[in-house]
Amino acid sequence: MVDLFADRVLVKNNKDQDELDTEREIITRLQNRILMLFFASAESDTCQRFAPTLHDFFKQLTDEFYVERSAQLVLLYVSLDQSVEQLENFLKELPKKSLFLAYEDPYRRELETMFDVREVPTVVVLRPDCSILIPNAVEEITRLGPDCYRNWHEAAELIDRNFLTKEDFEDKSMRSFTDPVRRLKYKVEDEKKKKKEEEKKKKKQRRGWGVGGDEGEEAGADDRDGGGSMW
Repeated sequence: MVDLFADRVLVKNNKDQDELDTEREIITRLQNRILMLFFASAESDTCQRFAPTLHDFFKQLTDEFYVERSAQLVLLYVSLDQSVEQLENFLKELPKKSLFLAYEDPYRRELETMFDVREVPTVVVLRPDCSILIPNAVEEITRLGPDCYRNWHEAAELIDRNFLTKEDFEDKSMRSFTDPVRRLKYKVEDEKKKKKEEEKKKKKQRRGWGVGGDEGEEAGADDRDGGGSMW
């Protein structure tokens, strides 16, 4: 994956449009991840309609509000726009965690030719080794939503399985950033409470055994005394 963007500059879709321009930065961002190359143009009505779907798809798999850990997924917008203004306007429809190639970067057109893009929108899904997993995942993303990532993840044979399923999304739909802290706190408190209850139970058992033992000895003595008087 890294070889595909060697000596290239990837730009973050944030307010400052920070650049990933070193090999180390690009490796950190792309290594062992599935890459979605999103070829689109602001002029296309179909692209405009698909953009919110892609936005939600990517957000549900990478945003910490929805998932415990972000999916191993990268979204790179390859603009086929006719002007910088069109590119900038279309970026507003895409997730803040996505990347893009600058308008003046000729590599945009090289990628279009390399992956034989014949229509927009097109989402080319690549394995970490740069081989094509899905030539165009637009229909699959629209139809299945985040569920299709499970198939991609297994087919790509990623090293670390850290994604959650659709059921997990629903269970954690109201989670917050403080949830892990609260869960740890409750876990510690539960363990302390459980330990105290076990200690109290052991003390009661020891007291019970002591009384039972004394009574048993007294009963045994009475039996022996009674037995002697009869004979």
